[in-house]
Amino acid sequence: MSQVKTLGPKQAFEFLKEHPGALFVDVRANMEYLFVGHPAGAVHIPGIDEPDWKVNPHFVTQVRQAILGGASGAAPIVLICRSGVRSLDAGKTLIEAGFPEVYNIAEGFEGTLDDQHHRSSVGGWRFHGLPWEQC
Repeated sequence: MSQVKTLGPKQAFEFLKEHPGALFVDVRANMEYLFVGHPAGAVHIPGIDEPDWKVNPHFVTQVRQAILGGASGAAPIVLICRSGVRSLDAGKTLIEAGFPEVYNIAEGFEGTLDDQHHRSSVGGWRFHGLPWEQC
């Protein structure tokens, strides 16, 4: 069985440029995606969402629908969340569902907490100056 592969934010950005058929999925909650911001070009399919913070039971189906909407069934899937934890879990779910090529962005969108408990100051998509959007 395949495993989720890991990319850093800059590696993921280059990978996505080199693989235009790849599906780039932000798995964070709706409020995070809209108000914290999200990588430019990422499709939003929450893995866990508010208000109850339950696992999205339609996640795999929604990823399949997104692939059928433009990319081939064997297209690579690149996942991002806040810090790389939820996207790794989502990636494992996709591997178990039979997706052959799944990548997790290890630092996520905001990176880990710094000594003052702030994000986006140590690592992450935004920290590295990669393209992002906000509602």
